[in-house]
Amino acid sequence: MAELSFDNYEFAEGTKTDYELLPEGWYTANIADAELRETKAGTGNYINVRYDIIGPSHAGRVVFGMITVRNPNQTAERIGREQLSALAAAIGMKEMPRDTDELVGNSVEVKVGVEKSAEYGDKNNIKGFKSAGKSSAPAAAPKAAAPAADQDSPF
Repeated sequence: MAELSFDNYEFAEGTKTDYELLPEGWYTANIADAELRETKAGTGNYINVRYDIIGPSHAGRVVFGMITVRNPNQTAERIGREQLSALAAAIGMKEMPRDTDELVGNSVEVKVGVEKSAEYGDKNNIKGFKSAGKSSAPAAAPKAAAPAADQDSPF
């Protein structure tokens, strides 16, 4: 058993961190982490990307995005490749990354959306990418007919 050594104190009313959803829109973010993970079912893997928001509002907030790498569903796998391609183009990579570490440390504009879920609760998701500091159109990626895809999404 490990002993915990700290002073007891009471949390003041209202000091609880509130993790309300970010409003939908474009945010500048730094890619703080990108880790290849296995799916719960063990039949595929995805890149879990941590985006630290730096502006124009909500600085300090974090949004996670998942990019499918391998999946038994070929459509999901194709959409994942398109997302990774769009992210790579937005951060200025000329080729697809060969290692998740190549994504970390880059800045990118991310389009944050809200995914509704009665079962798990609503959550933010990433719907598009464009180069940070530019007001250009989202990074080009082949259009995909994906279920429940956002009209503005490049995937």
